[in-house]
Amino acid sequence: MTDKNVFENKKVAYYTLGCKLNFAETSTIGKQLAEQGIRKVLPGEKADICIINTCSVTELADKKCRQAIRKISKQHPDSYVVAVGCYAQLKPEEVSKIEGVDLVLGTGQKAEITKFLDCFAHARNDGKIFVSPVKDIHSFTPSCSKGDRTRYFLKVQDGCDYYCSYCTIPFARGRSRNGKIADLVEMAEEAGKDGGKEIVLTGVNIGDFGKSTGETFFDLVKALDKVESVERFRISSIEPNLLTDEILEFVAQSRRFAPHFHIPLQSGSDEVLKLMRRKYDTHLFASKIQKINELLPDAFIGVDVIVGTRGETDEYFETAKQFIQSLPVSQLHVFTYSERQGTAALNIDYKVNPQTKQERSRQLLEISNQKIKEFYRSQIGTNHNVLFEHTARNNGNKMHGFTENYIKVETDYRISWINQLIPVTLGSFNEDEVTMSI
Repeated sequence: MTDKNVFENKKVAYYTLGCKLNFAETSTIGKQLAEQGIRKVLPGEKADICIINTCSVTELADKKCRQAIRKISKQHPDSYVVAVGCYAQLKPEEVSKIEGVDLVLGTGQKAEITKFLDCFAHARNDGKIFVSPVKDIHSFTPSCSKGDRTRYFLKVQDGCDYYCSYCTIPFARGRSRNGKIADLVEMAEEAGKDGGKEIVLTGVNIGDFGKSTGETFFDLVKALDKVESVERFRISSIEPNLLTDEILEFVAQSRRFAPHFHIPLQSGSDEVLKLMRRKYDTHLFASKIQKINELLPDAFIGVDVIVGTRGETDEYFETAKQFIQSLPVSQLHVFTYSERQGTAALNIDYKVNPQTKQERSRQLLEISNQKIKEFYRSQIGTNHNVLFEHTARNNGNKMHGFTENYIKVETDYRISWINQLIPVTLGSFNEDEVTMSI
């Protein structure tokens, strides 16, 4: 056990890259360190410890992690720098060679990070980089953490059993596992009592919930809907084959689950989906979108798409683009494929050149821009509840928040509205900022 007195009055800086799950886990790390007497650094202060929670979903993510580590090390030159997370899990030796790093931990050590900070407590490990030899990614620690804004993040699941041909997440996060519904409900109730109005359910493959406990994601949704202390829940990214009709039908009549879905498509070509080893085809995906629009016509639907994956010929891309264009969705999240060491996609011969990837990304981003503007325009004059957050970054006289169907709303700043659900009628649409007024 780490001696709390050693850490008394020490300061820590956090930097998180990647998904919502990472942000939730960083918040949990912060709670652990606070219990040891380590407080978060204030603006202008120099930190004693720096925690960089890394991502490795693409080569660009790896690059951003390296840049972040170097930047943080320079900003806090005498600090003890800890790299943790997916990039550290997959490429620990590479991370250890980045200038400034003192400690490298994988995804499995986030839940017990104070144990590894003994290195800091007893000097800097004699000037050597310490790379944890333990890479256990079988354990699961549920958590409910407050983000930088007003919403909470409830980690319900971790890991993935899918092994899609382009993805390293199963290697970085391990097999699918989850917490018990009873424990997660208790955490949600506590967050609500603590003032949390909205909770986002996070995980790597949340629809696969239940592998550890024999329960189902639908069971979890039904249980959380009964939590009286929380006003609103959101489901984060969920695989289309796991988004069942019973879940959709329940959300449509739910008091607490928001009409907001984030669904990975990855490609609109059935041939490419087979190369990707996805567990659905375009027919199934389109049927899910149709079902959502029938049950929840005002729902926000975000869709993940990857361009330039190995095997994506010009013909396949054109087919995919036409399918995506036809989908009545709200927004696309477009990612450019990058080679990931150890993935099955590297065995596919056909490679897309960088210029073509860039052009394909541009075309899909243009489609996304059209779709989100169409969706926002369709909501003018409708009534919603907005959870307001804080002042806008570049305008101290304004604040913003989100409706239940994830429309960003901006209005004049009122301190009494922060972390409050306010009924509004949506007014004009600012196309440049992609916000709506009331």
